[in-house]
Amino acid sequence: MAPPPLLHLTDIRLGFGTTPLLQGATLTLSPGERIALIGRNGSGKSTLLKIAAGLVQADSGTRFLQPGATIRYLPQEPDLSGHANTLAYVEAGLAPGDDLYRARYLLEQLGMTGEETPDRLSGGEARRAALARTLAPSPDVLLLDEPTNHLDLPAIEWLQGELNSMRSAFVLISHDRRFLTDLTRAMVWLDRGNTRRLEEGFGRFESWRDEILALEEVEAQKLARAIVREEHWMRYGVTARRKRNVRRVAELAALREKRKSRVTTPGLAKMEVAEGEGSGSLVIAADKIAKSFGERAVLREFSTRIMRGDRVGIVGPNGAGKTTMLKILTGELPPDTGEVKLGTQLQMQSLDQSRAMLDPGKTLSDTLTEGRGDQVFVNGQPRHVIGYMKDFLFPPEQARSPVSALSGGERGRLMLARAMAKPSNLLVLDEPTNDLDLETLDLLQEVLADYAGTVIVISHDRDFLDRVCTSVIAYEGDGRWQEYAGGYSDMVAQRGHGVRARESEAAPAATKPAASAPAAAPAAPGKRKMTFKEQHALKTLPATMEKLNAEIAKLREMLAAPDLYARDKGAFDRYSAGLAQREEALAKAEEEWLELEMLREELEG
Repeated sequence: MAPPPLLHLTDIRLGFGTTPLLQGATLTLSPGERIALIGRNGSGKSTLLKIAAGLVQADSGTRFLQPGATIRYLPQEPDLSGHANTLAYVEAGLAPGDDLYRARYLLEQLGMTGEETPDRLSGGEARRAALARTLAPSPDVLLLDEPTNHLDLPAIEWLQGELNSMRSAFVLISHDRRFLTDLTRAMVWLDRGNTRRLEEGFGRFESWRDEILALEEVEAQKLARAIVREEHWMRYGVTARRKRNVRRVAELAALREKRKSRVTTPGLAKMEVAEGEGSGSLVIAADKIAKSFGERAVLREFSTRIMRGDRVGIVGPNGAGKTTMLKILTGELPPDTGEVKLGTQLQMQSLDQSRAMLDPGKTLSDTLTEGRGDQVFVNGQPRHVIGYMKDFLFPPEQARSPVSALSGGERGRLMLARAMAKPSNLLVLDEPTNDLDLETLDLLQEVLADYAGTVIVISHDRDFLDRVCTSVIAYEGDGRWQEYAGGYSDMVAQRGHGVRARESEAAPAATKPAASAPAAAPAAPGKRKMTFKEQHALKTLPATMEKLNAEIAKLREMLAAPDLYARDKGAFDRYSAGLAQREEALAKAEEEWLELEMLREELEG
């Protein structure tokens, strides 16, 4: 017998003014279930999650939470005001009996010390603190609204592993396909105010959605044909008994009302890049470029050649210098040493992650036309701005709305609309996927795949990088960068791991004394306990070193083949690079283990 549900929403209805948002939505969550809540921007996903959390009251419908079940909700915009620091904020979310140590552990894992003050946090740091507060109690039910927003790749992959290890049931809203595919086992699609459920993982979503929409289209065509038949009978049919005529008239009226009340599927965005003249074969050549800010090296003698048609991804943790790398490659920022050569006939268009290029005081129409009438020129052809706005899902009434009134997703679409209207043969995209819904993201990927020019993109979206990129430039630590062929998954296969956090981000948690949890007696002056992260590293580093030694031995054996260089120079280069990387990783692991072992002996002594 199946266990009773932890959370159950039935026939949820909610509207704002005369506009209905939810029209009979249902959501059921049983122990251990992992559900993806999917829907377009503005479909009501966040509102439904707030109703499930008990933060918003529906106009009608019922909400049931199993008595005694604990529930935690992660908002998109957490509020940390009223707390002295991030540790106090996280601990305030714990209930009596919860493990106080878990609050500090989660903050450490997310690269924070717990001493950060709320008024000085970036968006990413506030999101990390909110995640720690939500996960710390290990609740029965987790409601997560865009948990990967503002997180870099190491934090996203850590969060994925943490959620996989928890027993909590959860409902997850995210635009990160890889995150959804790896974590969820069922889907609830919120579409036009109603929900549909499929007991399969997210990987099945697109084909399932297309099947439903195709069936709806068939039903719509059948309805249209039935109306045409009834209208033809009304005009030309032989008059029968009055009672029968009245029935047929009533049936026709009912068919018309059914067509009128039918909620149509919202349109898809239509994107087209205005392509400029072809650039030269060589787009960018960087030779041993280096850049430092004070004592910190962001780039150390990095070289690359980007050719026409390449799609290059730049990946790394927050603060590694991805945007600096992008600015140097495109000539916006000079390197300290080395040289960057730009190809001929370049026409570059860019999209920045902060959307700072948008003037919040301008209207949508003026932003797209640059204040020149009501025409937008795409590929040299004039288009009325209202029609072009519709391609990017903006209704005509928004033409005179200020940019400041737009949501994050709408600003992202506006940036894309503006960038794609201008002729280009080099697109530079800094986090283009932020706040885009899945359908718009699909279309962006298709447009980039068909784009004849060159693309350089910074992204934390692993699936997007896999679908778009022909090579990936990855941060290797301490200002070093390495280029890998293929997308993100290909990079992981070649280097043996994904993007890791910067050492300087993890250092504070490992070197600062742990904040004092309630204890029987104060610690002796000058002494501290090893943090959980240090204990874990000390325990796992020997296995890591053993694995690296085995890989090094295998690579040396392959390189020892006498005819390898003559037979396959590419394989020889890959093995050599892999050997150098693993030897360096081994030396670093040995040094870290030695330092931790000495620290352990000192503390225990």
